Amino acid sequence: MKMTKVNIKNLFLGLILVGTAGFANAQTTQTDSANNTAATAQAGNPTIDGLKKQIETNPKDTESLAKLAAAYQEASDWTNAVDTWKKISVLLPDWAPSYYSQAYAYQSAKDDANAKIAYEKYIATVKPEEVEQNKKNLAYAYFYLAFAEQKTDPGKAKEHIAKSIQYDPTNQDAVKLSKALNS
Repeated sequence: MKMTKVNIKNLFLGLILVGTAGFANAQTTQTDSANNTAATAQAGNPTIDGLKKQIETNPKDTESLAKLAAAYQEASDWTNAVDTWKKISVLLPDWAPSYYSQAYAYQSAKDDANAKIAYEKYIATVKPEEVEQNKKNLAYAYFYLAFAEQKTDPGKAKEHIAKSIQYDPTNQDAVKLSKALNS
């Protein structure tokens, strides 16, 4: 089991490196709709089909589940991506990246309420010894929360944006939001 967790961590780190632009893009890119049908997104997708077959034989194969979730994200099938990340977080409840990925998928599907909850869970799940390697993701999660709460809870938004800047002082969007919140 321990080896699987290490492999999943390596897989996720690779996904983060490859997908960082996609995460940033999710904030600014308009999609036609979150309703890209699963049938269209998956039609004849051999990667998804193969991973689903692997998981049928071993539903607790977290490495294959993570690959499947990533494949769903690649296909913009946000509903199945969320569902798959949720399965992983049940099997590995203390693995923070699954919550970050859920948040990303919810955000991409324009489900802001659930994205907020998932980002909060991600922040709460990152272990102290993992903070350094998660600084960019923590910065974004706090930025998202600050942005989401700026009108409903400005005090909380200020706390979140301060944390975001603490983790990534180079994020110009966070700096601008901080100035707006503190003016």
